[in-house]
Amino acid sequence: MTPPTEISKGHNPLRSKEDKRLPRIAGPCSVVLFGVTGDLARKKLMPAIYDLFHRGLLPPGFSLVGFARRDWEDQDFMQIVKESVKERARTGYDEEVWTNLADGIRFVQGTFDNASAFENLAKTLKELEDSRGTEGNTAFYLSIPPGSFAQVCEQLETAGLTKPSETKPDAWRRVVIEKPFGHDLESARELNAIVESVFPPDSIFRIDHYLGKETVQNILAFRFANQMFEPIWNNNHVDHVQITMAEDIGIGGRAGYYDGIGAARDVIQNHLLQLLAITAMEQPLTFDAKDLRTEKEKVLAAVKLPQDLAASTARGQYAEGWQGAEKVPGFLQEEGIKPDSQTETYAAVKLGINTRRWAGVPFYLRTGKRLGKRATEIAVVFKNAVTPFDENQTEELGRNAIVIRVQPDEGVTMRFGSKIPGSNGFEVRDVTMDFGYGSAFTDSSPEAYERLILDVLLGDPPLFPRHEEVELSWKILDPIENFWASMDAQPDQYESGTWGPQSSDDMMARDGRHWRMP
Repeated sequence: MTPPTEISKGHNPLRSKEDKRLPRIAGPCSVVLFGVTGDLARKKLMPAIYDLFHRGLLPPGFSLVGFARRDWEDQDFMQIVKESVKERARTGYDEEVWTNLADGIRFVQGTFDNASAFENLAKTLKELEDSRGTEGNTAFYLSIPPGSFAQVCEQLETAGLTKPSETKPDAWRRVVIEKPFGHDLESARELNAIVESVFPPDSIFRIDHYLGKETVQNILAFRFANQMFEPIWNNNHVDHVQITMAEDIGIGGRAGYYDGIGAARDVIQNHLLQLLAITAMEQPLTFDAKDLRTEKEKVLAAVKLPQDLAASTARGQYAEGWQGAEKVPGFLQEEGIKPDSQTETYAAVKLGINTRRWAGVPFYLRTGKRLGKRATEIAVVFKNAVTPFDENQTEELGRNAIVIRVQPDEGVTMRFGSKIPGSNGFEVRDVTMDFGYGSAFTDSSPEAYERLILDVLLGDPPLFPRHEEVELSWKILDPIENFWASMDAQPDQYESGTWGPQSSDDMMARDGRHWRMP
């Protein structure tokens, strides 16, 4: 018989761990959200928390505490959350669900340098522990600028909030950190040292929302649940790999953050290098966090930069142009941007991976704003086949490719050659076979932040990079950033609505290749 203590900890004695028919539900807990007035909190985090609650994946006594300098009462913060939910909740607004969630919403007013505010936070969390049954379990979500991480962590430690209380010794305390994790290797190490001096490594969750996307996780299923791909997933058959994250929007209201950071630090260092690692990694022993991270770290440690960075990288800034039917300004004309800014809005790099599987296969990574359309994809492009056909029979035949579409039209496309119907000769051209999430599954994919927030509350860390991965990524990017800084030149201009600067196309052309159109 299961001891009563096990039941009190949230374990269901009637359910086996191997039973996958029911979803995993978070146990009693609170989330403290720092940065509640920011875009991320309003557009993503608050709706995701509501959607989890609506889906029954959060406990009835779940509590949400907002912390900000605004002079608000609980009901003021509650109204902000309600407006965000009504506007953006994926599961739709339900008054009864909202009422139950709102019972656990609280607000603490204060600044990050105000110790008494953190004492009030501790009192609020104790009140919720008693009234809502949160058991003292708390996740602190730092949706704030990285420069404030150290101060908030130190205040939490001083207020006694980083460790469980004597009355609840089994309670957990976790911290969630949003990217960027520093702006170079040195700052990343400093940041990691500060956070890990307050929270143990297993209690630190570094959020990269791309890793919460269903299609990113499906790369693991695609590669390791299917026998047909493994024999060709190597340098014997693969010519090159392209990883693209294209945005059709500009910087919006992010000038204060973006200027000085740029596309490479904002996207390549985290999102694209993580996609590279998942695409190129060896099969892990298990899908436990330790084994997954080990294989990803091996790939990142094996990444090799080209000797000639001038010929193997490209960067640009969007100029004014047409985005669809709208005339849009260039980056240097955006409000808040310095007229002589050298910050890039487009970055492309060529990387190698020095392993037996991938030696000699270039990985091309690119990201940019104000490009032709919004798209994120991984294209594994294969070598040309040796065929018995004449050149004029295959002039419309390209290379075979497997394209994993991460967003927005999530799915997988396979491109291969097929005979054109008809009796006038034998001609072969490219055709595609397509799998789409929307048509193959009846359930809609949850938002990435739903999955990631739930994993934090469950203490399930496979989708969260550890500091080793972060530091390895900076080791890759820092030499490129230092090379660009040494040039002391404006990035190449490209017209908004196009696919980047000419220098990026030239980089590919030097290798006898070209960027595919997403």
